[in-house]
Amino acid sequence: MYKKIFPKEQIKMVVSDFDGVFTDGKLTVYSDGTTSKNVDYKDIMAIANIIKQDIKFAIISGETSAAIDIMKSKFPMIDTFQNERKKINVLKSLMEKYNLFPQNIIYIGDDINDIECLKTVAYPATVQDAHISVKEVENIYVSTKNGGYGAFREIMDCIL
Repeated sequence: MYKKIFPKEQIKMVVSDFDGVFTDGKLTVYSDGTTSKNVDYKDIMAIANIIKQDIKFAIISGETSAAIDIMKSKFPMIDTFQNERKKINVLKSLMEKYNLFPQNIIYIGDDINDIECLKTVAYPATVQDAHISVKEVENIYVSTKNGGYGAFREIMDCIL
């Protein structure tokens, strides 16, 4: 059991990067040009768990991925943004859309393009195998698991 380090009564939204958080960051390319990524079902269950608690959820990815489309079809109420190079703009628009403040949001990211968002929210979190500069963000929670191996679930269990 994980220690409840995030105050559930304040958390209204979880925003996460996708590749490197839900996946191990690897892209398998097959000889026919198709690709695949692996997602841990524990992490998918964590999305269902937070939605049941009336916590909003969004994915902001710098890439385009069929896996994100599948997440959106499974959970139509979530917000998904793909091929976003300036993630902070999306985060700010979500805060405005839902009338949220930094203390209402957990942001989970693993690489340098997430740092601005991680520094904006009150509750930044990352995965064990994140880029070193991400782990240096002030007050960041670092999971004990690598991305793609239940790290998102671990972080969500710190709320629920």
